[in-house]
Amino acid sequence: MSSSLRLAAMAALSASLISLTACAGMSNQTRDTAVGAGLGAIAGSVITGGTTGGAVAGGVIGGVIGNENSKK
Repeated sequence: MSSSLRLAAMAALSASLISLTACAGMSNQTRDTAVGAGLGAIAGSVITGGTTGGAVAGGVIGGVIGNENSKK
């Protein structure tokens, strides 16, 4: 992985972790969906080499997994 891609991934991860502080008033299902979408978007982008399509697909998949996980 190139250093610029690694830096972008770390910046996105840091931003998503900082944004979790806004989840204080959310329900568990909403919070899990948001966290799953954020982490999925980061993972999708990294896996596909930084493409927008990979980030969008990862966000959708992660959001669905987070939503379903919270129903258990």
